[in-house]
Amino acid sequence: MKLPLRIRLALVFSLAMALVLTAAGWFAYGRIAGDLSRNLDQQLRGRAQDLSALVRRGGSLRSTEGSLVEPGESFAQLLTPEGAVVDATPPLRPRSLLDRREIRAGRTGATFLNRPSVPGLDEPARLLAIPVGRQVLVAGTTRENRAETLSSVRDAFLIGGPVALLLASLAGYVLAGAALRPIEAMRRRAAAISALSLDERLPVADTRDEVSRLGETLNEMLERLEQGLERERRFVADASHQLRTPLALLTTELELALNRARSPDELRAAVQSAAASTARLSRLTDDLLLLARADEGHVALKTEQTDVADVVQQVARRFGVRATAEPLVVDADPVRLEQALANMVDNALRYGSSDVVIEARRRNGNVEIHVLDTGQGFPDAFLGHAFERFSRADRTSRDGSGLGLAIADTIAHAHGGSANAANRAVGGADVWLALPLVFVR
Repeated sequence: MKLPLRIRLALVFSLAMALVLTAAGWFAYGRIAGDLSRNLDQQLRGRAQDLSALVRRGGSLRSTEGSLVEPGESFAQLLTPEGAVVDATPPLRPRSLLDRREIRAGRTGATFLNRPSVPGLDEPARLLAIPVGRQVLVAGTTRENRAETLSSVRDAFLIGGPVALLLASLAGYVLAGAALRPIEAMRRRAAAISALSLDERLPVADTRDEVSRLGETLNEMLERLEQGLERERRFVADASHQLRTPLALLTTELELALNRARSPDELRAAVQSAAASTARLSRLTDDLLLLARADEGHVALKTEQTDVADVVQQVARRFGVRATAEPLVVDADPVRLEQALANMVDNALRYGSSDVVIEARRRNGNVEIHVLDTGQGFPDAFLGHAFERFSRADRTSRDGSGLGLAIADTIAHAHGGSANAANRAVGGADVWLALPLVFVR
């Protein structure tokens, strides 16, 4: 079973704090231990110098009790090179604190030594051996005070560390909850949003942090989903409307043809009308399929190096319009390019005028194929929607499906180009495709 994110964050924070506290405690303990050791050695050096001066003046170590040597804590001993005890402070036993090797080291210079216990004191001790003439002076002190200080420090860490860790863990749990509270609020709101309520948005605090940016991004995604769903609903409604008319006509014509006996000419006319309605349905279905595939990014193209002039002349002959074109080559699917251009010419003839001209020219590294007419042009409010699906400047007209320019725009974008529309200064409309130029033939 996975733990909630809040608890996981608190546990990670606790583990990190535990590592930090352990490292800090270890470091502090080592620094304190080192400082105590250096302080102890410094005290031993000072005491050894004082005792050395006393011995050189002929004084006795036994007479230093309470002054240079603290009873029960510090001590001193004077040894011959052979290890015999010449003088010592009580309560040391008359036995050398050093062996012969240590005595030789002490005669050459100051030598620090540690002892687990000292005869007469039975406590861990720190020794300093220094030469005094031909003899060796040993000054020592117990390490009990150092051990007690380090024990107190260790106990403080062992008690205070867990308490600090507990407080830090609680703080981490509270902070994790505070950080996740906006996310939880967004989750609850997101769970309540459905396809029928995409106009709702997630609550976003004005904190300008990662969480607020996440909320803003999700709200932008909801905005896109709402717009996409609205387009799909409008697309389905318009498609249903467009399909209903030819289906109704086809049904009516077939019913009329069956209602009474008809002559061969009448039956032939009915069949021709039904075939025309069927062809319109077929074209409309193909157009809808192309747009649906474009939405999925799967427009099938069989591209080849195509001379734009050939496509322009072919469409011009088909519709009986004038055309002028330079020999420009593009990497395109000639069938789809002809379909786009034919839709543009058909739209111009349907809504513009019979005086339509196709022009193909080179501009800014692209090939532009313009369809020009001398009609009324586009309404200004309609120009920005000219390439939308099922959009028509005259909504009362039953001519056309409103897909011609949308198909041209889809084909242009599939070729890495664009479709554009504008009104001409001399009157009429100008609709053109811009495609990447390969070379001039």
